[in-house]
Amino acid sequence: MMSLGLLLIRLVVGLSFMGHGAQKLFGWFGGYGPKGTGAWMESIGMKPGVQMAIMAGLAELVGGLLFAAGLLTPLGAAMIVGTMVVSIVKVHGQNGYWATSNGYEYNLLLIAVAVGIALTGAGAFSLDAWLFG
Repeated sequence: MMSLGLLLIRLVVGLSFMGHGAQKLFGWFGGYGPKGTGAWMESIGMKPGVQMAIMAGLAELVGGLLFAAGLLTPLGAAMIVGTMVVSIVKVHGQNGYWATSNGYEYNLLLIAVAVGIALTGAGAFSLDAWLFG
């Protein structure tokens, strides 16, 4: 049952991150693509914006894929943690803790989940378990 729980967590978090990456990279799911996301990133001081949007999108897409699949899970988790730390530092940290004030509550929750799975392991229903036993 524990492996099933880990799979559920990995799929929801990993696929959500993949979706956020696709928003930045391709404009899918209501996203703005590299140009729109890049313009916003430049507005908060992250330059060059388009390149930063592509890097963030790749980290979210690849990190989410690795996390969902349970493949090289610590690496996928690190990619998720990295994007969330940047999000806290550049966007949410100044607003306090609570998400209702655009704070970092949700980002910290995702960091805790990613680190928790990385430390626990991806479980039996993962490519890590299948490939590396």
